[in-house]
Amino acid sequence: ARLRGDVNAMADATLKRTRSEASGDLSSMPIHMADIGSDNFEQEFTLSLMENDEETLELIEGALERIEEGTYGSCTECGSRIPKTRLNAIPYTPHCIKCATEFQRR
Repeated sequence: ARLRGDVNAMADATLKRTRSEASGDLSSMPIHMADIGSDNFEQEFTLSLMENDEETLELIEGALERIEEGTYGSCTECGSRIPKTRLNAIPYTPHCIKCATEFQRR
């Protein structure tokens, strides 16, 4: 719920506002080309954060499904047990360390 709220708040704060609303300018025309670049960077950065949060939400939902199925704590790739220390660090992880390392290499 917190992540969904974060994503919604970021969308409301950055993506739905016009430049003049975001900066407090009376004019919607930027004074300098750098203003356009700054606005674009801010929007791209927010989109990147939102994408990351969406991916985390998908992993959390997957972990909740595995809890319901009784398969939580088992690697979805190789089926081996995921160490408790890994689950404590990343409770929504679907992979053991070996498989996660292999995915990162790809």
